[in-house]
Amino acid sequence: MSNPTQNAECTPADAFNYAGENIIFASGSPFENVDLGNGKAGYVNQANNMYLFPGIGLGALLAGARLITDDMLLAAAECLASYMTDEEIRRGILYPSIASIREITAEVGAAVVREAVAEELAEGHGEVGP
Repeated sequence: MSNPTQNAECTPADAFNYAGENIIFASGSPFENVDLGNGKAGYVNQANNMYLFPGIGLGALLAGARLITDDMLLAAAECLASYMTDEEIRRGILYPSIASIREITAEVGAAVVREAVAEELAEGHGEVGP
């Protein structure tokens, strides 16, 4: 979906209105959840790279990996997915709570390092600082 919000082709309210309440909605733009009535909410997930990119970069830097492979990206995605609870999944929530972002970043980084080591691409550590 287009950014910024005012350029979105479809709002969450439109999606829930036309497709029904049993959809999972994600957008690149921030939107509020949709009141579906009867005490139900249509959850709006913001699809954002903030959950993965910092950890991928951290892991690649710490491993000294010159490449980021598909398997490193898969390890990062699987790590992120492990933070989801069954209740969140049942409710149609795509990403874990933002309150866990620092822990997630560290764990995603560790997953990338482990995969870099497994693929024999960890050449040491990168320089950090001035």
